[in-house]
Amino acid sequence: MTCHNCRIECKRKGKDRKGNQRYQCRQCSKTFQEPQKKPLEGMYTPLDKAEQVLKLLVEGCSINTIERVTGVRHTAILRLLVLAGEKSEKVMGRLIVNVPVKDVQADEIWGFIQKEEGHKRPEEAENETIGDAYCFVGIERHSKLVLNFALGLRNQATTDIFIEGLRAATAPNPFQITTDGFQPYISAIETTLSDRADYAQLIKVYRSPREGEQRYSPADVVEALPRPVLGNPDRDRICTSHVERQNLSIRMGMRRMTRLTNAFSKKWENLWAAYCLWFVFFNFCRVHKTLRVTPAMETGIADHIWTLRDLLEAA
Repeated sequence: MTCHNCRIECKRKGKDRKGNQRYQCRQCSKTFQEPQKKPLEGMYTPLDKAEQVLKLLVEGCSINTIERVTGVRHTAILRLLVLAGEKSEKVMGRLIVNVPVKDVQADEIWGFIQKEEGHKRPEEAENETIGDAYCFVGIERHSKLVLNFALGLRNQATTDIFIEGLRAATAPNPFQITTDGFQPYISAIETTLSDRADYAQLIKVYRSPREGEQRYSPADVVEALPRPVLGNPDRDRICTSHVERQNLSIRMGMRRMTRLTNAFSKKWENLWAAYCLWFVFFNFCRVHKTLRVTPAMETGIADHIWTLRDLLEAA
């Protein structure tokens, strides 16, 4: 090391509290340390440690658990989550475009930020950054690739945004799309996908909700009624089982989406980042048991199994 002012060789002078080597100029006696690499946009967390944190995040660990296991501070974990979420969002937008599809299934999964919608105070009624947060998910049935998702209220506006993103993600080839009986899908798909999609709904009829100890258990499905809506959908392909299985994977892999815990999201930005990270991990890093490759490899988007380090180093 050389002094920035005197341009002469410096001598070692102990280490700081983080173990970094310090130096002292032999002439002017100024002390300084060697510049540290910051591969994560200003964060001092090493790439190996950051990759370990992300692995624990996508395997269903809570923030406090990760802090205890890795020693990385709570705030640093959340900063890393947001950074990985931003990179994941760019990866989804850059690579999942004009994907040839045959069968698409769409569904919504419920979550909330800070508190449930029914617990909001009157002055919080118009604040959409707290309360219920539904994630609309579109998945290709055969490749299991998550094509698009949107986070917001379960209303027409979020549905329109989701279907518009689904159009950008799919190639202009005919395909079939199936959703549940949520009515805003009809106008959104007729407006946006009528030139390329045959559309059907699978309407499930449930028994009356149960009380007592079973109040949190799902209601029993009495019957599922296929209903063609647009074009000429094949009745044998009217199905939402694969996207509903994706919803289970979300609740198993994202701790903040686990029901009846205190691990729920406190900020909209963190929930959005967690979803972005999860879907990129599911598409590019996680090998599907029936496919034996990742969904991105099955589709031809990727030629190898990504690691979370690849995601961190992505531009």
